[in-house]
This record gives sequence, structure tokens and C-alpha cells, in this order.
Amino acid sequence: MSKIVYSMNKHIALACHFTFWAYMFLSPLTYWRGTGITLPHYLLTCMQPLVLLIVFYLNYFYLTPKFFVAGKHRYDLLVNVILVTVLGTFLHYWMNWANTLYMPYHYMNHQDTLGTISYILRDSLNLAVFGAGATALALARRWVTADQRLKELEAARAQAELRNLRNQINPHFLLNTLNNIYALTVFDTQKAQETIQELSKMLRHILYDYQQSTIAIADEVDFLENYVKLMRIRLPQSVDIRFDTDIRDSNIQIAPMVLISLIENAFKHGISPTEPSFIHINISATPQTIVCHIENSNHPKTADDHSGHGIGLRQVQQRLELAYPGRHTWQHGTIENATIYYSIITIQL
Repeated sequence: MSKIVYSMNKHIALACHFTFWAYMFLSPLTYWRGTGITLPHYLLTCMQPLVLLIVFYLNYFYLTPKFFVAGKHRYDLLVNVILVTVLGTFLHYWMNWANTLYMPYHYMNHQDTLGTISYILRDSLNLAVFGAGATALALARRWVTADQRLKELEAARAQAELRNLRNQINPHFLLNTLNNIYALTVFDTQKAQETIQELSKMLRHILYDYQQSTIAIADEVDFLENYVKLMRIRLPQSVDIRFDTDIRDSNIQIAPMVLISLIENAFKHGISPTEPSFIHINISATPQTIVCHIENSNHPKTADDHSGHGIGLRQVQQRLELAYPGRHTWQHGTIENATIYYSIITIQL
């Protein structure tokens, strides 16, 4: 996409350059309208826009990059002063000769020394203005190009970080799931086999669908529902688990693996073997917004339990910042005297 935009901008810039100089070379015809100017005379008067063109592009392509950008401002100024003075003097005498040769009745060559100096200064000033404009335009182009390259590098870095983060998420998810299966094999082999089948379905999604930058919200929801089913197998019936969705369009795109760490966190801290526990998950999506609202009973780990070290929640924050910079909000914390933990992610599409 960036290459297409760059190509379009390049063609637009070329068209602007061509249009401007076409006007400059045709402008002598408007100045001499009604005077019966001939083709040879017109070609001679084109020396003025030609000299302006030379000064402009000499600064644009050579003097500005070689001297000004390199910090050699004095050399750039000196070369330009000599350039505009020499070409300004040449241009004055050239135009004076051309007009006297072809239009003796409309152009009387009776200039004194002061008049000659004033005309040379005028032509030199015009050349200086074009040289300064070329320098400013070259610096602006350089700045825009550098800014575009910086954005491309930042985008490439963000994609690399996303890929690296995805590689971190998968082992983290697998570790938790395999631990659950290991515990399940002790007291229910049949359920363990069913769990392995559910895990194989999820792994297929991870290996294929989740290598893309975005996937359909329906696929993400299916993945999360399979995970919840997998976790529910080893839990007692007394645990209240709800998974509700309100998806307006199943083809809405979402960055994969953004929400799984939140649900893992809910199961890790929301389930207690001795106290009432619940996990309520609600995911809604419109073409403009995706909202994930999770509430669970809060059973914090003891001071001696260092499992996880908050890796999942840090990954959620990183994923949101990389996938949806400036287009997301995440509210989370505890309520009801820290007995309930809530997490609300809102993504603007």
C-alpha cells in the first residue's frame, strides 16, 4: 500500500512540475500579446524561464543535498550568490539584445548605468527567489520522505513485535492447557481424551488462522468458546460460567489472540475450590466497535504463589497498543470490596 501511495505522490509531483514550467515558458506570449512577436523572438525570450529552471533544479537536485543538507550553509550561500549574479547579468544583456534585435520600436535601448544595475539586480533577485524556493522544496521533500520511511520502519517494527508476541502467547496458552489436561487424566480419562480433541481443534486455528494480522470475529469467538469448554470440563457444576455474544456481522475483523489472555486470567483467579465462583464473559461487535466485558469472582493468589507473574495481562496491553494504537480503551480492576474483578476492552474499528 505504501508503495502505491508513494507512486501516486511521485506522479502528482511530476505533473505539478511540468504544469508550472509549461506556464513559465508560455508566459512570454502573454507579455508580448498584440505586438506581433515572431517565433525566433519568442525562442530568444524563453532564455529567461530557461535560466530560472537551471537555477531551480541545480539547487533542488545538487546544491541543497550537497551543501545545505550537509551543514555547509556558507558554501551553499556563496555558490548561489555567484550563480545568480553571473546568470542575472547574462540574462539582462541577453534579453536586452533580443528585444532590441526584434522589437526596436517597442523597446528603446537607452538605459544608463544605474538602470542597467537595477535591471541586473531585479533579474538576480528573481533567480535568488527561485533558488530559495528550490531549497525549501527539496528540504520539504526530504523531510516527507524521511517521515514516510520512519513510519514504514515503525510499522515493520510493530509487525515484528506482534509476531514475537504471538510466539510468546502460544507457548503460554499451551502450558496452561496442558497442565489442565494433565490434572484431568488423574480422575477422568474419558474427559481427558475429549479435552485433547478440543485442544487439537484450537491448535489448528493457532497454526493456520492466527498467523494472519486479522481474522473474522466469528472465528475468534469460536476459539474462545472452545477454550471455555475445555476449561469447564474439569470444573464442578457449581461454578457459574456464562459466555454471551452479540455479533452484528460475523465478518468483522479483529486482531487474533487479543482476548485469550483475559479469559485465561479469569479462570486462573476467578475459580476457588472452596468458595463460590463465577465467570461472566460478554463479547459484542458492530462495524464500528468491539467490546469485551469480563467479570469474575476474585480469588487473588497468596504471597507465596508466583505462577504467571502477570505475563498474560502484560501481553494484553502490548497486543492492544501494537494492534490498535490510539483506538482502544481498557478498564480493569476490582469492585465489591475486591471480591469481583472486571475487565472491559473497547476497540474502535
